[in-house]
Order: sequence, then structure tokens, then C-alpha cells
Amino acid sequence: MNPHQDERPDSENDRHTHSSPLRRVTTRRLIEMKKNGKKIVCLTAYDALIGRVLDEAGVDVILVGDSLGNVVQGHDTTIPVTLEDIIYHTRAVNRGVKRAMVIADMPFMSYQVSPEEAFRNAGRLLKEAGASAVKVEGGERVADAVSRMTEAGIPVMVHLGLTPQSIHQFGSYRVRGTDDIEAERILRDAHILEQAGAFAIVLEKIPSDLAAKVTASVKIPTIGIGAGVECDGQILVCTDMLGLTVDFNPRFVRQYENMYERIHSAVTRYGDDIRSRNFPNIDESY
Repeated sequence: MNPHQDERPDSENDRHTHSSPLRRVTTRRLIEMKKNGKKIVCLTAYDALIGRVLDEAGVDVILVGDSLGNVVQGHDTTIPVTLEDIIYHTRAVNRGVKRAMVIADMPFMSYQVSPEEAFRNAGRLLKEAGASAVKVEGGERVADAVSRMTEAGIPVMVHLGLTPQSIHQFGSYRVRGTDDIEAERILRDAHILEQAGAFAIVLEKIPSDLAAKVTASVKIPTIGIGAGVECDGQILVCTDMLGLTVDFNPRFVRQYENMYERIHSAVTRYGDDIRSRNFPNIDESY
């Protein structure tokens, strides 16, 4: 689907049913939402089931994040995630999604070598995985790659502030942009990447006043994660928001459920019923 195609306005609450007409969220729609002051709802997903749930709940943007390295594969960082991993999971998510814009993260070393290699790998994510856009981390150093991709018609979201693929360079997950020099660099990078053709900017773990300044100074949407309420939208890792991640509790994550305990309880009761010969019963047997 062309990410710049026209679309009809969504219903009042942006939710849909199986019988309502659907139009994919596009880059154009996201920029209109910023212009109209309408907040953009984003979450991550890694499979068709969760993709469908998020889509039907009215999420605007679903990111197939390289965070799958942590929450799906069990790695300590996102560094081991491969392009093939992202292609696989993006394909799966797409099978469950009808409306939301599906964006595929470009993993470490899939876009840093050269603009041409970034273009080829991004093309695979659109052609083979069905993504509507890609996301890359970094500031001015990735501007040439962003230009190359966008000139060829590949929509690119960029990621500033705390960039997990640079964790070994940063040495920690502390807040970025707290000093004047780094704050000015983040603001400058946002402008450079907008000029390079990026359609949106993720701002991760930076001071809220800096995020507000970036948001007000660019025409493209900003999506915050630990960056305050003034961003044009917000994103969280779905397993963090749902309370499935029990050993990761940063202050910017609001848990809307405690799915770890609920699933643990359900599995425990299931096991108890089997051991007590209470499952299956007569009505559950043939």
C-alpha cells in the first residue's frame, strides 16, 4: 500500500469493527494529526495475534521493534537482532493488522555501513515483510542514508536521544540531552533529519522541556518514550505496558495490567486441574 495515499477520516475514537471501511494510517495522516493537535498512539508488536489486538483497539502505529531481542529472544541488548529476524516478525504482525501503520526497525549494522546498503535493506523490509516504513537510530550521521531511502520512496522514522543500539558507546541507559551541548545536538539532529526527509522522530529518554522544544520546532510528528507529554504521540513496548515484563520498571512505563500475574495464575490453575483429574471433564471430552 502506498504510504502517501489519500484516506477517509477515521471514526471519532479511531476504533473500528470488522464491518467498517478501513484505510491504513499513512505518513500523511500522521502529519495531519500533528497539525490538528491529535495525539498519535503507538505500541510495539512482534506477532500476528498482538498485532491484531492493538490494531482493533485503535493503535495508530505499530512498531516491530528490535526490542524483540529483549522481550522475545531473551538477549540483554538489541544488538544481536538480525534483519532476517525483523523481516520474520514484521510479516507476522502484518497478517494481523488492517488499519495501523506498521513500521519495521532496522537492526544494528543494517544501515550504518553505507546509504546504498541501508536502501537495499530497507527495500527488503517493504518488499518482503510488507512494512509501510522503517526506523533508524542516530542523528546527522544517518542523514545520508535517510535521504537515499526517502528519495527512493521509502518512508523513514528516525530515533534520537537514548538509542539502544548505541548502548556500548553510551555505557548506560541514563537520560540523554541533560547538558546544553547534547541538548543542542539533539535539536540540531532533528532539523537535519527532517530536511533529509524523515516523516517522524522518536524521542527517547530526554528531558520533557527539550522534547517540547524539538516538537515545536519541526513540522513532522515526534513520538515520545520517556520524553514528556508535549510530544505529538507516545510509544511503549507492549509487554512493558501490559505488565508482562517483571524485571524492567523504568519511571516512564505505566503498567495498564499485570499480565504476568494473571497468566501465571491461569497456568497454575490449569496445572492444578490436570493433576486433580478435574480437566478435562465429561463436557470437554468426546
